[in-house]
Amino acid sequence: MTTPKLNPKMLTVARESRGLTQIELAEKLSLSPSNISRMEQDFIEITPANFTAIVGTLNYPEEFFYQEGETLPPALALRKRNIVAQKIMLPVEAQVNIYRLNVEKLLKAISYPEIDLPVLDIEKLGSPAEAARKLRKLWKIEKGAINNLTQVLEDNGLFLINFDFNTDRVDGMSILADSKFPVVFSNKRSLGDRQRFTLAYELGHLVMHLKTNPPFTRDISHEANEFAAEFLMPEKDIKGDFKDGVTLNILGDLKRKWKLSMQALLYRANDIGVITDNQKRYLINQFNSINIRRREPAELDIARENPMKLRDMITNYKHKQKLNVKQLALFFNSNEDEFLSKYS
Repeated sequence: MTTPKLNPKMLTVARESRGLTQIELAEKLSLSPSNISRMEQDFIEITPANFTAIVGTLNYPEEFFYQEGETLPPALALRKRNIVAQKIMLPVEAQVNIYRLNVEKLLKAISYPEIDLPVLDIEKLGSPAEAARKLRKLWKIEKGAINNLTQVLEDNGLFLINFDFNTDRVDGMSILADSKFPVVFSNKRSLGDRQRFTLAYELGHLVMHLKTNPPFTRDISHEANEFAAEFLMPEKDIKGDFKDGVTLNILGDLKRKWKLSMQALLYRANDIGVITDNQKRYLINQFNSINIRRREPAELDIARENPMKLRDMITNYKHKQKLNVKQLALFFNSNEDEFLSKYS
């Protein structure tokens, strides 16, 4: 029987998940930053005393640092607002990787079958909008607004996770668990309308770009936006909703129906030729004049959708294995409080 070995990559992901730089962790441990760097690169051994201090400072159980694996980048472009500083992104990506490791361990334990996510090559289909139409048909989605997008995605094999990114500048991202199970993350800080568009945006990346190797000359972020717009607001279904024109009041009413932001509906009206660019600019100016461009009226807020699939799978595993919460948390290499905050 081989003796478990500390995985230095887990020291890095633990540190980054707590939002600490090597310098900051070194100060907390009364070590030099170069020592932290050498530990993370596996150039020097972590002494028992230093390991005890690391466990206490980073607040992960000892088992966390012995698990196999490494950190991976998001599968594709993430949905964000402008440029996001590395100081903000590193903790988010570290948490995403910890969730990924949890999902991989659970799916391996229950022998979960591989899913068959459609591959939609827009160079063959012609456009992201056509890819969206094809996917709605493949998944047998009824015409009109999708009432619960989260349920649709979970029913078709995706794993969805909501957590607080500790920033408003990033809306969502995707990663593959065990190189084959798509996991989509959305920021708990986003309102329901933005969450839904983010999920559709990430879905577009997964089905159009993950396995088709698009050239760098293509704007895959724009393609994902175009896919999301058609997937959530099919042109043939929504066009009739603009028969009386496009005003702020009409956009507010349609927000309740389509569960998307007034601005997303405004841009959609422009995309499908219902209003001109000048009309769109005029309406955007109206948004600005009554100060609802950044924050639409609270009475029109769309509730966030709550993923259920992963939580239910964890609950079933707990019952089947006859585990208590502490044992289940340890299975996920987590302390009890953090496990409950993630999955309860």
